[in-house]
Amino acid sequence: MFKEYLFILTLFSVSLFSCSTSTEIKSPLVDFAREKINESLEESGQETLKITWVIDSLQQKAQAYSITVNSDEITIIGGDERGLMYGGLEVAEQLALNGGIQNTSHEPFIQNRGLKMNIPLDARTPSYDDSGDAAIRNVKTVWEWDFWKNYLDQMATNRYNVLSLWNPHPFPSMIKLEKYPDIALDDIYTTSYKPNGLENEMGDPGLVSTVVFDNLKLVKKQSIDDKILFWQKVMQYAHDRGIDIYWINWNICPNSVATPVEPMYKTYRINMRDEKPGKHGITHQMDNPITIAYHRAATKQFLKTYPHVKGIGITSGEHMPLTWEGSNREEWVWNTYGMGILDFKKEQPNREVNFIHRVWHSDMEQIMKYWGDYPDTFDVSFKYAKARLYSSPSINFYDEHIESMKQYGLKSWWNLRNDDIFVHRWANTNYVRDFIANMPDDTKGYYMGSDGYVWAREFISKNPELSGEYEFDKHKFRFMLWGRLGYNNKLSEEIIFKTFKKQYVSDDAKLLFNTWQTASKIIPQVNRFHWRNWDADWSVESCRAREKLGGFRDVFDFVNNPVMQNQNLINCKNYVTKTLANEGITEITPVQVTDRLISWSNTAINNSKQLFADSTASVQTKALLSDIKAMGYLGLFYANKIDAATNLAYFQQTNEKKYSHIAINYMKRSLEAIQQYASISNTNYHSQMLARPGALNWNLMVNEVKKEVVAVSNL
Repeated sequence: MFKEYLFILTLFSVSLFSCSTSTEIKSPLVDFAREKINESLEESGQETLKITWVIDSLQQKAQAYSITVNSDEITIIGGDERGLMYGGLEVAEQLALNGGIQNTSHEPFIQNRGLKMNIPLDARTPSYDDSGDAAIRNVKTVWEWDFWKNYLDQMATNRYNVLSLWNPHPFPSMIKLEKYPDIALDDIYTTSYKPNGLENEMGDPGLVSTVVFDNLKLVKKQSIDDKILFWQKVMQYAHDRGIDIYWINWNICPNSVATPVEPMYKTYRINMRDEKPGKHGITHQMDNPITIAYHRAATKQFLKTYPHVKGIGITSGEHMPLTWEGSNREEWVWNTYGMGILDFKKEQPNREVNFIHRVWHSDMEQIMKYWGDYPDTFDVSFKYAKARLYSSPSINFYDEHIESMKQYGLKSWWNLRNDDIFVHRWANTNYVRDFIANMPDDTKGYYMGSDGYVWAREFISKNPELSGEYEFDKHKFRFMLWGRLGYNNKLSEEIIFKTFKKQYVSDDAKLLFNTWQTASKIIPQVNRFHWRNWDADWSVESCRAREKLGGFRDVFDFVNNPVMQNQNLINCKNYVTKTLANEGITEITPVQVTDRLISWSNTAINNSKQLFADSTASVQTKALLSDIKAMGYLGLFYANKIDAATNLAYFQQTNEKKYSHIAINYMKRSLEAIQQYASISNTNYHSQMLARPGALNWNLMVNEVKKEVVAVSNL
């Protein structure tokens, strides 16, 4: 039973032209905070707590709050309902971590803090690239209420206030249109097709292919009416947790409405004039007026169906030619989504529909030619760290983007693409804190997520106690860092550590925490040194690119692969060239990189071995320790591979055999390390197919490194 205590809820609505008035606050956001306070009271054994809740938009900014303790009474003043909720969550946290309440005040560091989910609604309405196991296995999950309740509750607790759901063409799974009665899809399907990691084997990303339609597998019977009710419920719940919903797409991808594409299609379907029309004559072609009219009507109906959609986002590219007989991309997206929104606003003029235009396959002049007079909030979006969220906290890929949007007075959403770490648990507080602190003043907000992975339900754990848990639970601490440090970039290390201790039970929590922080430096360092821009280019956990892009990244690739720009690094070839020429080297050298990796890796391995002896360690703690140890061996693998690549560079430039012999020894050490990495990973996880870079298979990695050893030995 919850403890009984008194809440006094007061609303001060203040303006320059009226006196303050007072009324009772009725808010599901405050109710959620109350639930969390009740849980903390139960846990701490306290009986009652007297709280006065006040909204004062003059005293506090939006989302901000202050907590004042006076004897036995606590006053929470928020700038709005979100601020009140965050203040209440602060009270709950202080009770849980400290057993008491202190005077506190905070305001948001970044106004909009979000997550990005490429959402596989159905095999017929897929996300961007559903050729990986994570998408195929999670179609059912994204239609489960318990998943969204857990997900949205944790988002609110971690101070996220934006959820962006990305799908090329969600409409058939989410709305009904009178003019297009056969477009709505009943039931939910995935595919029984098993992807092999080949380029476009399931059609171009964003599109549905014949191989999918020929292998549909029923997941759940559900009418379109029930689907609509489900998503209305999800979006209402998000609204009640202070979370804005944005739907973002790619174009042109009518998918189930048009004719499926062929697998392994080498040219975009939209460039073909012989495309067979789909339902109602709809095609992928940009100059088809029927396709334009359909998208316009669907946009209007989507907004009418879902009153809690905060905004729409679009991509004017991917499957659109630059021009087509006088029309262009921006004209198309304006005539479809833009006009659809205006049609909607004729009926509901007071509803604000925020718009996010991705700057991808477009340019600012063309964008503003059509969108300059958009009636509501208009922002742009940019891939902030390309596909490498876990590379460096100091990013500057955005300079030209900021310059191009300045003349229009725009701010940018940052698309934080994690296409680096899918399996192993990661947490480095300083990295996240610095990354967010370094965002420029032109920031509107950020949303973090992946293009090649669906963060819904875990599906590869071999531990029966952890198999099938939600990704948000498995990676709870990492998700917490990106939300909490986005809201309060100065969040104290004490609170972060105490939160960690509650999640991971250990006799030596400090050693465990510090070891995890150290192990989490490894992947960013490797990414900085072996720089590969995009998701299909490289998976650091498997050392692999998509087959078309070279497959396994062997030691020869490491000799001359570029380093990340503006990180003061030098690659192996250039380092050796300068060394042999006796030139001064001011950059961080490959030798220094490997020294760092070896130091961090040994710390991770040795400390995890020590901590494994802890008899009090929970199942979650033991799983974390396995991941830390695995990261340590992955770091040693890369360190020895880079050392081998450096000596190969010497051999290539001097032809002295001693360098090839040294390289062989380093590659043998690299093989030993990857065998350990594979052993730990095989014990804990099944292999999987990643949508973008291909197979994440530990045994395959070992075999590839064995080939490397032979190749170097044959020099």
